[in-house]
Amino acid sequence: MNKSVPRFEHGSRVPGWDTPADLDKDPATIPDPATTPVPEQLRQDIETHMALYPDPRSAALPSLEEAQRVHGWCSPLAITQVAAVMQLTPAYLTSVASFYDMFKMTRKPANDVFVCTNISCSLLGADEFFEAMLAAAEGADVNVASFECLGACDIAPMASVNGEYVGPLDAEDAQRILDDLSAGRPVLPEKQIRYRRTVDPSPPTPPVPDGPEQEFATPDHPRPADTVGLSDADAQTDRVGGSGSSAPIEIPPELPRDGTDT
Repeated sequence: MNKSVPRFEHGSRVPGWDTPADLDKDPATIPDPATTPVPEQLRQDIETHMALYPDPRSAALPSLEEAQRVHGWCSPLAITQVAAVMQLTPAYLTSVASFYDMFKMTRKPANDVFVCTNISCSLLGADEFFEAMLAAAEGADVNVASFECLGACDIAPMASVNGEYVGPLDAEDAQRILDDLSAGRPVLPEKQIRYRRTVDPSPPTPPVPDGPEQEFATPDHPRPADTVGLSDADAQTDRVGGSGSSAPIEIPPELPRDGTDT
């Protein structure tokens, strides 16, 4: 678990910039695909991503993500396998992977909880939740880290749990997150951003959870996250037709195709 975000002497939070280049190393070479074993599914996934771009190098990020999913981190073996399929040098892919927070260059726990501690979340209690999450995850197979901004201020304070955005959160949710991860079930389904009310007329229906949150959703009455804690009457307040967003949205009528006003 990362309780604090380290900074290096040069001021960067990113490890690696403080390590000098090894000028005595042999020139970088592209791994031979004929002698580099690559799991078949990983190879297929990488080739699928490469086919989506005019320049196959543009598939570096999704390909590294696939390799990290297989190996648990961007290990030297994972980098080499991606390099063999993409016909790039491992050095090129290492430079990409080491730049982004979502890629891990060292072994890490199986689960990631990134707590947004930027201004909106911090003002609404993210720092307290972060401390509670650290305490709850002590000794567990969970990596807890603060994050500069996750871009979901509307559900502040929030966190990303293995890529699933959840919020708004309070200190009690920390233990629930850990319990859900340990049980292998969806994390805080009633607070997942994917189930919030939107202008989409057919949003996804959240699963019916077990336990005390049973009233959150039933097959006939899904309860999106922005209405948790509200009565049925209050849940419709300020929501267009009972299925709009958390504030009224005015959608102008479609203009005539000739561009004139009527």
